[in-house]
Amino acid sequence: MSTRSPISIDILEIIDAIERRGSFAKAAEELNKATSAISYGVQKLEEQLDIALFQRQGRRSVLTPAGQLVLEEGRKILATTARLADTAKEVATGWETRIRIAVESIQPYPVFFEVLNQFLNEHPSIEIEVSECILNGGWEALEQDRVDLLVGVPGPVPKQRGYRAQSLGVPALVPVISARHKLAKLSGNAERLAAALPQLRRVVTHDTSVNDIARSAGLSSGGQKLYVQTIDQKLEAILAGAGIGHLPIQRIQRHLDSGALLKLQLAGSGNAEHFLAWKISNKGKGLQVLSRMLGQAAW
Repeated sequence: MSTRSPISIDILEIIDAIERRGSFAKAAEELNKATSAISYGVQKLEEQLDIALFQRQGRRSVLTPAGQLVLEEGRKILATTARLADTAKEVATGWETRIRIAVESIQPYPVFFEVLNQFLNEHPSIEIEVSECILNGGWEALEQDRVDLLVGVPGPVPKQRGYRAQSLGVPALVPVISARHKLAKLSGNAERLAAALPQLRRVVTHDTSVNDIARSAGLSSGGQKLYVQTIDQKLEAILAGAGIGHLPIQRIQRHLDSGALLKLQLAGSGNAEHFLAWKISNKGKGLQVLSRMLGQAAW
């Protein structure tokens, strides 16, 4: 008696496409198959498993609870097979098919993407996946192998974790307040500002760490806080007068020039050194080239 599973990679790709595109016809278009072939594949699996995978809701094909389970677990299988193919190719050639990069939120994106564009022009077959990280979130993502390279992650570098790190220097962060804020007039008076500091709400970007102990930086100690997810949200919150905080100079120079933001006269920046970082065990040639290019960039 055969024990071969009726669930193949091909049918998992079909179910995934139907769910994402909302119909058998659109899935067929994406997969370059006839609609009849898509329908036959689903019908055959339903018969073999004796379950319904999809049900009609208006013009859309919607997964049943059983179909949802097959999809969720199937996507894990598809991801695993994709990683297997990538790893096999890397072992054979030494060049990765994909590099996953997490960029610290305060890094200057124009510099990063200029380097990335140059790298992609020279190595067009390598796929790049970019995400944003904040504080400990980057180190956690590297530890859990969710990313291959960290750009601008703040120190200190965790010890005895098998990481290689290269300093990118200390980022230029400026404590600012909106000209619209009710206490904006105190921005240039260090003494009065220090006395009023406990009354000023801090706008803080959430650490993207999930399992490690989260931390915050800048003007986050004491007083009320408004937590946001990104630097762009933090900028807009401060511009609106909702609070104060440190922002990277390259993101706010035009707002300083226009007078929309005012520098706060505070002693000490508290800025930490930032790094490029990757695992020593990662021997990919693409990672080596890209990290060298980023390390030589004018941050």
